[in-house]
Amino acid sequence: MQKGEPVLRISGEIYGCVFTKQDFTNYHLKLKVKWGDKKWVPRLDEPRDSGILYNSQGECGVDYWHSWMLSQEFQVSEYQRGNAMGDYWRIANSTADIRAALNPTKDTLRYNPAAASVTMGNGNSGFCQAAANYEVPNGQWNELELIQVNGESLHIVNGHVVLALANSAYIKNGQRIPLTHGKIQLQSEAAEVYYKDIMIRPLTAMPTQYAQYFN
Repeated sequence: MQKGEPVLRISGEIYGCVFTKQDFTNYHLKLKVKWGDKKWVPRLDEPRDSGILYNSQGECGVDYWHSWMLSQEFQVSEYQRGNAMGDYWRIANSTADIRAALNPTKDTLRYNPAAASVTMGNGNSGFCQAAANYEVPNGQWNELELIQVNGESLHIVNGHVVLALANSAYIKNGQRIPLTHGKIQLQSEAAEVYYKDIMIRPLTAMPTQYAQYFN
């Protein structure tokens, strides 16, 4: 509890996650997040890090850190060196299509709704930066929203759409298989982090005001 409110504290001491029992398909997830003070090896000199892993399926430990399920990641990251809240990471053999172009330093993809669509993991790292940084100062609560409908997803940070992905899938035996539902994981990744006001509601379609991101 903090100030009479229930709060989930993730210490970050080990790589792992807490995840839902329920499998979710089409929904609007909203939550608040803020950083704690503690950081742990091997990320003592790195930005604080966590993540919302969605469309999570199968066993834990299939990713490169042997900690998480196959999933898509809404990155929860302290802003540094261009990385920000709302970045995208492919977890294990997931993939998706994101409108993106090289960032100003020409070394990483960045979400750009006017750019051509890029398939994540197809000759690139499977990482895409959010369009911009909208994180509030440390010690304050950020409000994050994830909208996921039929394999189309929006990453929203403090009211700003920072990334949209389409055609969520995973690769098996060279074939692309839809990845449109699953559990939701919250990462523990070497940084203390707090979550609260976690709410989810079902959707039947992508809300009209966001359709433009998928035209």
